[in-house]
Formats: sequence, structure tokens, C-alpha cells
Amino acid sequence: MNLDFLYGLMPLGFWAYVVIVFVMVQFTFMGITLYLHRDATHRSLDLHPALRHVFRLWLWMSSGMVTREWVAVHRKHHAHCETVNDPHSPAIYGLKRVLLEGAELYKAAARSCEIVEKYGRGTPTDWLERNVYSRYPSWGIMLMVIIDLVLFGVPGILIIAAQMLAVPVMAAGVINGLGHATGYRNFECADAARNVVPWGLLIAGEELHNNHHAFPSSAKFSLLPWEFDLGWFYIRVLQQLGLARVLRVAPQPVRKSSRDPIDLETVRAVIVNRMYVLREYAREVTLPVCREQFDRHVGKSVRVAGKLMVRESLLLNASSRKHLKRLLESNKTFATVYGFRERLSTMWSGAHMSNEQLLRNLEGWIAQAEASGILALQNFAAVLRGYSVRSTAVSERHTLQRSVADARSTVQCVD
Repeated sequence: MNLDFLYGLMPLGFWAYVVIVFVMVQFTFMGITLYLHRDATHRSLDLHPALRHVFRLWLWMSSGMVTREWVAVHRKHHAHCETVNDPHSPAIYGLKRVLLEGAELYKAAARSCEIVEKYGRGTPTDWLERNVYSRYPSWGIMLMVIIDLVLFGVPGILIIAAQMLAVPVMAAGVINGLGHATGYRNFECADAARNVVPWGLLIAGEELHNNHHAFPSSAKFSLLPWEFDLGWFYIRVLQQLGLARVLRVAPQPVRKSSRDPIDLETVRAVIVNRMYVLREYAREVTLPVCREQFDRHVGKSVRVAGKLMVRESLLLNASSRKHLKRLLESNKTFATVYGFRERLSTMWSGAHMSNEQLLRNLEGWIAQAEASGILALQNFAAVLRGYSVRSTAVSERHTLQRSVADARSTVQCVD
């Protein structure tokens, strides 16, 4: 009996099916990271309209995702990160629930008309979106099931299962769960986001989650030489094909040795490079002072003190806060160093602060640091004086201006 019909129009070998599943899933992740995330949500990337339509169609078929809903939920995540209003924070719901029920948490938030209306602005509202994608989200999945069964027959069932599991497990679970629970942090932003691994290969760069939360308006997620963002590789290829235009990337700090007076350009440079400034403060001030204050042989004490003094206070639990309080009360130098860090980290958060006030704040901070009598702090103040902005083209100047605005109103992850 001929059973060829069970294998559809394209009977293939085992490894061919594996390759097809891998390519389909990767294209789904391309659509999520390039179109939904970097283009539609954060506007760091401008994709060609034709490519946007391709991704919208594919995501509708492969996952039933609606652009406006995905964008709204993700923007709310950034606006209320690690709070009770965060749609999928492990700090609120627990890591296990986010890992296993991440898709359900997303759907619950997406069903809120208030969330979608408030955070979903600027997303497509054309005829296709109104009458097909948003109106019949499940029809796309049904269409994909039919196509897989016709092309691949019985093996198509496994292909469908892999496609349906990819986004809930890898994106909703791993990134929203592990991305806020385990991994390493390049930047001490005001949330628990972590880089799961330094090579964003499986989920097209989304693994570099801490980098993204530190610079949400950047189209490139990799920031250190050994990090790799597959999504950025796709962007570079699409740029060469004329299908993508990069609008914003994370700044790179520029420092000069000159002792010129502090001006608004200095303020601008410090604000634009705020994440680097805080990282440099931890490395050049906090940790060296900890080493000086403790016996070098008591390594554990140094590590604990350094961790507590560097960590964002909002992320410390009650026990850690008590420990930090005792530490600061018992050591005047620690209290001074920690106080300067806190002042520095809040210097740019005033949404309605004038440029003149920002300048006065920075001048006062540097003058007091230079008079502190703490060598590491004095040296850092000299470094901060030398921050400058890179000479840029018009589009890059716009990027820096946008970064200053972002820093004032949305640098905290309660933005």
C-alpha cells in the first residue's frame, strides 16, 4: 500500500525537517526582534514597509500575535519594570510561573483595552490590521496548520508543534523569566534585567536583555567586544539591501584629558553616557574603596560590601537593605561614597529640570567630590570633567538629543 500521501507534497528526510523547523522558528524570532521590538516598539529601527508587511503576515500565521497588543505589553513592561504593574515580572509572579505561563501572562495583559489603548499608539491601523490581523488572530494559525499539513503531511504536525511552542517557551518564558533572574549584568539599571548569555544566537539577540534595558532605544543589543547580537547581523544585511535604516544605537563614551570648565556639553555627555558613568563609578570608586577599607584577606566582606553598594537600592530585599544600612552607619567613607553614587544616579532623572539646574547640579557634585578627601572619588571627578560627546552627523545629533530626553523622563525602569 502506497503511503506517500502521508508525507504531503514534500516528503523529506529527518534532518531536512529539522532544518525547516529551525529556519521557520528563526524567521519568527526575526519578526519579533526586528519588527515588533526594535521597529514598532522602540523605534530604533526603520524597516522597509514591504518587509514590515512580510513580518506582520508571518507572525500572524506563526503565532497569532497582533502588533498593537505586543507593543503595548512590552512598553508597559519597560514603564513599570519589576513592579506590580509589570505584566510579566519574575519578581512579582515568581520565576516558575513566568517560565511556564509567560504566554498566559502576556495574553492577560493584551486583553486589557486600557493597556492597549495607552501603550499601543503608533502601531499599524491599515485595512489589513483592522479587518484581518486584529479581527481574526486565530485564522493565521489555522492557515499555517493547513499549509504545513499539505506540504509535509504527518511530519507537519510536529513542525506545527515546534512553531507553536517556540515563542511561549523561548521568548515569553526564557527572556521574560531567565532574562530577569539569571545571567550577568553589564549595567546596573533600575531593574533586574540580565544578559542570559553573551551570544544572542537562538533568539536573535534578545538574550542580551540587560544591555537592552540599559539602552532600550538602541537598535544594537551587543555592547562589549565579545558579545554577539544575531539581530544586529540581520540589520546590517538588510541595510545593504536597502530594507532597513538604523535610527538609534547606544552611545560610546568619549573622554578627554582637558580641564576646560564644565558646560552644557559636559552635562549632555554625562547624561547620554549615564549607564557607562555608573559602571565606571562602581569600578573606579566603590570597589577600590571597599578593598581599601577591608583587610585584603577577608575577601567575602569586600564582595558583600561592594555588591550592596553597587546594586540599585530598589532591587535590594529587606535583609540586604538592613545590612547596607548598618554598613553605611559604621563606616563614614562608605557612607560618603554611597551618597555620591546615589546623587549621581538621580541627577538626570528630573523630568522638568532646566538645563541650567542640571549644570549647577553637576558642577556642585564634581566640586564636592574633589573636596571629599577620598582619592578614588577625586580621580573620578576629574574623569567626569572630561566626558564629551562625539562629533556627529545630523542624524546622530538627533540620537543624542533623544537620549537626553529619554534620560530625563524614562531612565528609571519605573518610567
